[in-house]
Amino acid sequence: MYNKKGGENVYIPKPIDTNDIVLSKDIIELSELLARNTHEVWAQTRIKQGWKYGIERDDSTKEHPCLVKYDELPEEEKEYDRNTAMETLKLITKLGYKIIKKDEE
Repeated sequence: MYNKKGGENVYIPKPIDTNDIVLSKDIIELSELLARNTHEVWAQTRIKQGWKYGIERDDSTKEHPCLVKYDELPEEEKEYDRNTAMETLKLITKLGYKIIKKDEE
């Protein structure tokens, strides 16, 4: 959705509200695996693009401090990936889908 403000288009995000969704312990554990994999996919993509580890992010030299193993990430970076995973799982549930572990079928 866009609103005109001062002659500019201002984007106003309208995510689906998932505050009413409570995830099971198993799904919460799954969210950590998803967060870890999200980081791995991101890091792999960056490395393929020529990025490398650097103490500070520098787009001109393609250096990034988060190009480390997931376990070595600062907690706030892990939390970003966890929140993304958790919101994705909550939305899947809100939309009426079920996530069932293969050995529980």
